[in-house]
Amino acid sequence: MLSWHMTVRELRLVVTAEDYEQALEFYRDTLGLPEQGAFASPDGGRVTILQAGRATLEITDPPNAAYIDEVEVGRRVAGHIRVAFEVDDSVEATARLAEAGATVIAEPTRTPWNSLNSRLEGPAGLQLTLFEELG
Repeated sequence: MLSWHMTVRELRLVVTAEDYEQALEFYRDTLGLPEQGAFASPDGGRVTILQAGRATLEITDPPNAAYIDEVEVGRRVAGHIRVAFEVDDSVEATARLAEAGATVIAEPTRTPWNSLNSRLEGPAGLQLTLFEELG
């Protein structure tokens, strides 16, 4: 056990998007993640930091990952990284993101853990779960 204490203040998922503008429009403008800052590198590169509410790091083993995929999609589809966003209305959010170019892998499905989850593939090759807590 460590004898000192380290505090992590933020979890930041960094995504390299070949189509930066499409990804920015999708995640900022359609999904509604507020822009925290935007910066440029000397070579003209760009980065935008989007706020995504409270962040958590969910670590699962392969059997549980397969179970989650089975519940949400009906088969194993996710790679080793999947991004989940809690939304107020997963049906509406799924439709909006699909209209903005996301590929719907599975429509919203009620899960055994009492949430309504959908699965999509968004820009930059990110597999997304949208989840709505049902109470």
